[in-house]
Amino acid sequence: MRAIVLEKLYDWSKIPYQKFLKKNNAWNIQIATLLDYPKGTLGNSLGIFITKHNFELQAKLESHDVFHVLTNTGITVPEEISMQFYLLGNGKRSLYLFSVVFLGLLLYPDYFKVFKKAYYKGGKALQFHQLNFLRMLHLPVQKIKTTFLIS
Repeated sequence: MRAIVLEKLYDWSKIPYQKFLKKNNAWNIQIATLLDYPKGTLGNSLGIFITKHNFELQAKLESHDVFHVLTNTGITVPEEISMQFYLLGNGKRSLYLFSVVFLGLLLYPDYFKVFKKAYYKGGKALQFHQLNFLRMLHLPVQKIKTTFLIS
């Protein structure tokens, strides 16, 4: 039930968030183009992630899926919340992030230790949440993870 609540809140908030709060430009790239990048690159890995989970690229929200790829975070609701804690630890600040963190703690108090661990892991990594990932699609994922100490 709690997962359904968060998923509905996400569905209701996604379009206003994209339209009014996200100031970056959409990438305007196709999944097939991502899959054409060499194996092991961020572009190819992102394309595989999106295809594997039967997702579509969300305009202006492309970095969210990059965070999944770089942090090896799954797509369950607790994993999504955990990734937001990781990003909070990494220095990311946004209304969306604070909302997810607050609601995550409220609805998933049994995952507190998991969230806390993710927060500290994010704090140990060099700040990467603000990078222009569109310009990094050609880079090997492992090089990005090593450079920014992403575990």
